[in-house]
Amino acid sequence: MTATIPPMTVPGDKSIAHRALMLAALAQGESRLFNLPAGLDVRSTQRALGALGVTMRREGDVLVVSGGAGTLIAPPEPIDCGNSGTTIRLLTGLLATRAIVATLDGDASLRARPMRRVAAPLAAFGARIELSPAGTAPLVVHGNAAARGAAVAIEVPSAQVKSAVLFAALGAHGPTRLTGQLATRDHTERLFEAFGVRCRHDGDALVVEGPQTPQATQLHVPGDLSSAAFLLAAAAAVPGAHATLDDVGLNPTRTAFLDVLRRFGADVEVSQTSTGPEPHGRVSVRGARLSAVVIAPGEVPGLIDELPLVGVLGAFAHGRTSVSGAAELRVKESDRIDTFAHAARALGIEVETAPDGFAVRGPATLHDGAVVTAGDHRIAMAFAVAGHAAGIDVRLDDPDCMAVSFPGFARALDGVR
Repeated sequence: MTATIPPMTVPGDKSIAHRALMLAALAQGESRLFNLPAGLDVRSTQRALGALGVTMRREGDVLVVSGGAGTLIAPPEPIDCGNSGTTIRLLTGLLATRAIVATLDGDASLRARPMRRVAAPLAAFGARIELSPAGTAPLVVHGNAAARGAAVAIEVPSAQVKSAVLFAALGAHGPTRLTGQLATRDHTERLFEAFGVRCRHDGDALVVEGPQTPQATQLHVPGDLSSAAFLLAAAAAVPGAHATLDDVGLNPTRTAFLDVLRRFGADVEVSQTSTGPEPHGRVSVRGARLSAVVIAPGEVPGLIDELPLVGVLGAFAHGRTSVSGAAELRVKESDRIDTFAHAARALGIEVETAPDGFAVRGPATLHDGAVVTAGDHRIAMAFAVAGHAAGIDVRLDDPDCMAVSFPGFARALDGVR
């Protein structure tokens, strides 16, 4: 595939950045983190760790984190986690086995997201987590520094829940054994290895022997494939359009969307340039005539952030594109099934909804329209892509929400031709 425009880059992967920051906060010594994204979600984690007494300083483009679990302090005020579900859920796990009481809160969207799924497994460590009557934030973590390792069954296919338990295991005494729904993003397990934490597979289980103290390290955060997906989709939707992205994370638990682009009919090339704890490389996509795809329930965990984008691509594809088994979309930053459907219909796209998914019939004739994003960055970016690919005027009610994960997205999107 011959490039027609220079390669682009995207912000660092925020899923990796959250975890790297928390491990650096626990590690002995100074960790140096390269290419941290500047999005609001990662800034929420930095702010939260600062409230717990973690020292961070900038040296050019590098963030230096001075860690040590023994230096964590109880914050005098509630910790504001902003709009970041990863921040609040992983931090709840980290604090569950520490001698700290802390209140964690966030914005209105975060306060609507379910937290019992995290609180329930952490109870196995003797931590007491007070939730609102609705089972949401604000929540109060009463950590148990005398926690013993536990056998925990992960019942929700959520990398955030799994990671919260893994972080709790670091402070517990004895082995913690995780079973159940473990086939989700494995960034925490990979970063454990990078920070010198032993985490092993035992059959279908994950086992962490605690307590363990991470060791300071240097880490480069690759570009966020979930952010790159929007630029790649903008190219895929227009026959002959092209996008090439360098330094994109290629973790196998995150690349399912590239396979979906191929199933739609786009031309996709991937070349891995580095392995490390998190592989990364170059991804190129050229647009073509698209055909509808079917996303089955078993595929959903690997595509959860990209499903609104799958719906948008369905509007450019021939046939009926459907997604099922994705009820989790209803408890993301917005109810992404209803928010997607209302936004799509505002542009002339035919959408059917179900409790656990949606279907789109294409190719649609899109027209100018106003989109209500519900403050959801994935919805905003998906319909910015729709407007760019269709050459129509899409008026987003809250374009600033895209800065949660991709500051400067609109400018980057203009580079896809």
